[in-house]
Amino acid sequence: MLRGNHNARIDEKGRLKIPTHFRRKIEEKYGSLVYVTSLTGESAQIFPLKEWEIIEQKIALLPTNEIARKLYVMATSFYGQESEIDNQGRILIPQRLRQKAEIYGDVSVLGYLNYLDVWNEQRIEQYLVQNPFTAEHESLLARLGI
Repeated sequence: MLRGNHNARIDEKGRLKIPTHFRRKIEEKYGSLVYVTSLTGESAQIFPLKEWEIIEQKIALLPTNEIARKLYVMATSFYGQESEIDNQGRILIPQRLRQKAEIYGDVSVLGYLNYLDVWNEQRIEQYLVQNPFTAEHESLLARLGI
């Protein structure tokens, strides 16, 4: 499981050095191939390629003319790119996605159980203020015993 928040840096060439804690877990379980993408462009999501392929298999079950399928594939392809963790633990974040998410320099890398989410530090703080965890969210999770 990928959990927690680690600070990291994106270099001048657009490469993210994956925090060691996350890198070790990804490479041990999945190897070094990843898919970097986003649905909204707010942040960069880094999926181990094996996890991304599970999503693709599920999406492929929808009819090709289903609008949700088209929009999902369009957005994740528009922002997406396969990458490989290099020997120094870096991956390239696609330029289009870096620009849209404004992820340069110092960033926050959050573990989302089976993928990583990379945010501009100011943007994630603003997002959390604008989207607080509510009693409704708590109620939903309580039904799961959380």
